[in-house]
Amino acid sequence: MFGGGTKVKQPIPEGLSAHGPIGELTNAAQENEKKSAKQSQDSKRKAKGTVSDDGVLRPVKLSKKELYKAPTVEELNQLKEAENLFHCSILKMQMEELLKEVALSEHRKKLVDSFVQQITDFLQCVPESELDDISWLAGVEVPFLLVPSTAKGKFHMEPPASISLVGSYPLGTCIKPKVSVDLAVTIPASILHPMDAINQRYSRKRALYLAGLARHLSFAKCVGSLHYSCLHGNRLRPVLLLKPPGNDSSKVTLRIHAIPPPDFLKPSRFHPQKNNIRTEWFTGVANTQPGKSSEPPTPHYNSTVLGDHLPLSHLQFLSAISAQCPAFGEGVALLKVWLRQRELDQGAGCFCGFLASMLMAYLLSTHKVGKTMNPYQLIYLLFLACSFHAAFSVVFVDPSGHLNLLADMTVFTYKRIQHEASLSLTFWDDPTVDGFQALLMTPKSMLRTYDNVFKLVNLVKLQTSCKKLLLLNELMDHSGNYVLTALPFVLSLLQRGLGERIHLLVHSLPQDPEWPVDSAPPKHKDQPPLSIGLLLNLEHALSVLERGPPADNPKAAEFRQLWGSLSQLRRFQDGAITEAVLWSGNSISHRRFIVLKIINHLLELHADIPKSCIIVAGGQLDDVIACGIQNHTTGEEESLEVVQSYDDLSRKLWQLKDLPLSITSVQGAHQALRYTQVFPPVPVRLDYSFFEKKKNRLGLVPKENNPCPCYIAPIKGNGIQTLFNLSTHQNGIVSHDDGLVFRIQVAYHREPQILRESLTPEGMLIYRDNAEAQALELETLHKPFLTSTLHGLQQQYGCFGVVCRLAKRWLASQFLLEDIREEATDLLVASLFLHPAPFTPPSSPQVGFLRFLHLLSTFDWKNNPLIVNLNGKLTAVEQTDIKNDFVASRESLPTMFIVTPNDKKVSVWTKEAPSVQMLQRAVMLAAESLRVLETRLDSGEKQDMRVAFRPPLEAYDVLIHLDSKQVPLLAKAVDPPVNTFQRGTHGGQPYASGGALPVIDYDPVRLYLSELRDAFGDLALFFYDPYGGTVIAVLWKPNAFEPKPFKTSLMNARRVKVNDDVATTVPNVEAILQDFRIIGEGLVKRLELRTEKWVV
Repeated sequence: MFGGGTKVKQPIPEGLSAHGPIGELTNAAQENEKKSAKQSQDSKRKAKGTVSDDGVLRPVKLSKKELYKAPTVEELNQLKEAENLFHCSILKMQMEELLKEVALSEHRKKLVDSFVQQITDFLQCVPESELDDISWLAGVEVPFLLVPSTAKGKFHMEPPASISLVGSYPLGTCIKPKVSVDLAVTIPASILHPMDAINQRYSRKRALYLAGLARHLSFAKCVGSLHYSCLHGNRLRPVLLLKPPGNDSSKVTLRIHAIPPPDFLKPSRFHPQKNNIRTEWFTGVANTQPGKSSEPPTPHYNSTVLGDHLPLSHLQFLSAISAQCPAFGEGVALLKVWLRQRELDQGAGCFCGFLASMLMAYLLSTHKVGKTMNPYQLIYLLFLACSFHAAFSVVFVDPSGHLNLLADMTVFTYKRIQHEASLSLTFWDDPTVDGFQALLMTPKSMLRTYDNVFKLVNLVKLQTSCKKLLLLNELMDHSGNYVLTALPFVLSLLQRGLGERIHLLVHSLPQDPEWPVDSAPPKHKDQPPLSIGLLLNLEHALSVLERGPPADNPKAAEFRQLWGSLSQLRRFQDGAITEAVLWSGNSISHRRFIVLKIINHLLELHADIPKSCIIVAGGQLDDVIACGIQNHTTGEEESLEVVQSYDDLSRKLWQLKDLPLSITSVQGAHQALRYTQVFPPVPVRLDYSFFEKKKNRLGLVPKENNPCPCYIAPIKGNGIQTLFNLSTHQNGIVSHDDGLVFRIQVAYHREPQILRESLTPEGMLIYRDNAEAQALELETLHKPFLTSTLHGLQQQYGCFGVVCRLAKRWLASQFLLEDIREEATDLLVASLFLHPAPFTPPSSPQVGFLRFLHLLSTFDWKNNPLIVNLNGKLTAVEQTDIKNDFVASRESLPTMFIVTPNDKKVSVWTKEAPSVQMLQRAVMLAAESLRVLETRLDSGEKQDMRVAFRPPLEAYDVLIHLDSKQVPLLAKAVDPPVNTFQRGTHGGQPYASGGALPVIDYDPVRLYLSELRDAFGDLALFFYDPYGGTVIAVLWKPNAFEPKPFKTSLMNARRVKVNDDVATTVPNVEAILQDFRIIGEGLVKRLELRTEKWVV
């Protein structure tokens, strides 16, 4: 329990007022600000030149005198502090700059002070009036849901007894960008009655008084807009939102709170165990049993009324603490930023800035943190306190000893804060993590944070849940708000049912409604859908069996009550007879939906919430990587079969005897062997009637006029179940059995080194690097190492391969896979699992894919290398050296620079591509795709998610439409046709070993594309989706249409143009387009011209 029973009474520091607008800054404060501003300008002057015109960071150039200048005592202290707390001084400087960025400027403060003063003066002139009804509120509605519709009491209007600034602004902890200033207006004592505590009488008078203020302010010229809202989603605590007119409307929002006079009602009346809502009044049903008149306690209602009595005393307490700790304001500001990035600072039951201030004050007053600490130490120790269960419970008592500040917070929100604090502490202590970016700069939306997110829509159904769960007393306590009443019970039910399948269960915070003053308040059912987030425990999440207690155990009845008719007695192999629930799930993709089935079943059984009210924001992307004969899986089983076949062949290779050379290792190099091939090879059964068998050949070719046969990808490396059928191939030995094809390549580990050797005319042996040696090293060293490492990563994180395949499918659909090659994509995804800060490693494909798009679109590729610490081989010191070397030689390094333990200086997977332009396009497309996906997933409606995989074609000059009959992977397209072509296969298991070899690695579109690039690569860029795309997009190069001097050797695809007796050549577009058709005869369907850069 926080706080204690002692009420802190200390004078308010100079410059802060509890009973009026904030005063002017003292002279000393002004001098300090001028001094800090001058230092800031000097530092900016010194830093000038560290950033080039293109935005690339470069080392600062200092004179010899400045470089070797002895540090001052203050600088030595700062360096020591930075080393002890931040691992490096850069994090400290980043936080200092962040604090400057979020602090209010002097101009903003003057605007706020002026606006507050104008409103204060205008409110002093509220006219007095005796009222019999609310007809005087012409054009203004009362911000209160009248449930029940009537209540006793009289009301009249008077000017406020006092007007005071409260909250973060007078405390000095108000931060940008959303600046809210709180103004407490004290209701005159003559309006209230001592019995107003019961049956919402005080709350209704408060709302009426606020409506009277709104009508009065509607005539003020200094007010731009007037709206109502609720304080942290509490409908009993409406507030009035004011904004200044004109361009200043976005700079500040003034929140007017109506509060009772001090000590108007006795705090003892609002003890959590006392009742202030009478059942007979709330239900409208008279009590027929006078002897049983005990009323249930109403703790939430009591804390709501009591909370209105204490803002001034809370401000006094926090001001006293702030005066004792100079870093208090900055520490609270950092904590607010941290909460805002995690969506924890707004809504019903949130951990708002006020609670953050009270928590910091509690730690200071109990000496758990020192008053001389800086703001960074304060927030660090606060994370440490929050990460332990014993630090506090959901009961947090204020200094008065009467109010639970966390009365509206659910235990699930508390556990979420605890989890986030523990994560933040872990990342803060890790020297290899950019703590500033992870903790304070990365937003953590629910869709990217939690593995599964479910939406509860049509919230009116929660009324039925309250009846089903017998929550009348709780409903009275929440004054009819059935959403907040049912939510904790629904979540507790899900927690019981999901059990070990999840690590964490959280929910979104119902947001504060906002509506115009001339409109009726929105009803509870009008709230946006509620989101429920799950962090999965993959060890149990996909289990099809829910095993309960033995039949003779007393807990068996409880298990049957929880699961209803699904619970059955089952006998297991160990002889035990227990209650159990068995879920269906033939594949991993199906078993991912077991959690949804559990949620649907429990909510329908116990809360009368139908399946139609539950929408899962996940699994919609599975279709784009669907595999199997009937597309019923997402490829995990197929990938596993390939790996098992490879392992089997690998063992057989080791068992070969009497070979001229010994085998020292067998390594897989294909992406299917690391579970990351977009569509893993599937065993096929050939339809021999589709093919012709040529004489003197084992291979099969399709009959004339037949469609292109199915694409059979050879798996590079080793593997197949037997070596019964082998044939030679230009790239090695091909093994075919049971419908799979493997390509076996012989490699010698010293071969790249031998290729680098050469003899000088003098007979000296020298080593020179060359493209051939690099290519061989890539194929025989880097690829096998990457494959084996990522294979191990898949064993550790079950959805790694699926995330890679989604990422590659998106890159391919956007024509980017040839620029960001597949190995680079695998490393990008691997970084999400190895370095997940500020998240946990993803446990579902969709959240991993969303994080991939976020990484690609937000990473600073210009100024930072992406370090993927495979197997944890890179130490913190090595990573620092890598970053320093990167900055020093940035201009000579690839645009996208990816570092691994075996590749620290070259970035072999991105050395050739992408170019600056293609990376910029990838960043832009990733940002837009992420926005579209998150908007659709967050809408609470079932929508088409394939839109993020459809490429925008407006930017291209020519579109070459292909005959879909000749596209072998047509069935794998983003939008596959309803009717597909027979391509030489049919269902069923593959034939036994042996037989003719099918057409391998044959893709006519890829061959056509290669010919186009060879012929016209100097004039245009060609783009294509290799997985079933039916369009080749052509983009003319920027300099393609510039006239060039006439030369007979440079007349390829050009025509002569004579101007002023000067002969030049320009592209012959008409001939080029005709060549497109001729080269692609039988494959090209039509050409579509998209620009007017030429005349045909």
